[in-house]
Amino acid sequence: MKQKVPISTIMTQDVVKLNISDNLTKAESLFKKHHIRHIPVVSGNKIIGMLSYTDLLRISFADAVDDDEDEIDTTVYNMFTVEQVMAKKLVTIAPQTTIKEAAEILASKEFHALPVCEGNLLVGIVTTTDLIKYLIDQY
Repeated sequence: MKQKVPISTIMTQDVVKLNISDNLTKAESLFKKHHIRHIPVVSGNKIIGMLSYTDLLRISFADAVDDDEDEIDTTVYNMFTVEQVMAKKLVTIAPQTTIKEAAEILASKEFHALPVCEGNLLVGIVTTTDLIKYLIDQY
C-alpha cells in the first residue's frame, strides 16, 4: 500500500454545502438528491458546522419517508434550525494530511466525515466511504 498519500487525492472537492441560514427541509432535499450522508454548514466561505443525515433522523421521522419520494413532511423541520441540529465541535484536516492519518481519526471518533480545510476555508470533504473505496482500489 502507498505511504504518505495526501487526502487531497481522494477527497470530494465539489462539496455540497448548507448555509447557516438554510432550513432543514433544504438539507433533507440535498441529502436525498445527492445520495450523501454529511453536509458541511458554512457562513460565507467559513465552515462552522456539519450536519449528518443521522442528525435529521434524531429529530424526525425522516426514515419513514420513502427515499424515492419527493414530498417531505416538514412539520418537525420547522421547529428547529440548521444551527440547532448541526455538530459544532468539528475536527478538520488539511489537504496534505495523509490518508492514513485521516483513517486513524475516523477510526477513533464517532463520526464518519472530515471537512478538509485550508485555514477556515472549506476545500473538500472525505468520508469513511471514500476511505473504503481507496482501500478497495489498492487490491
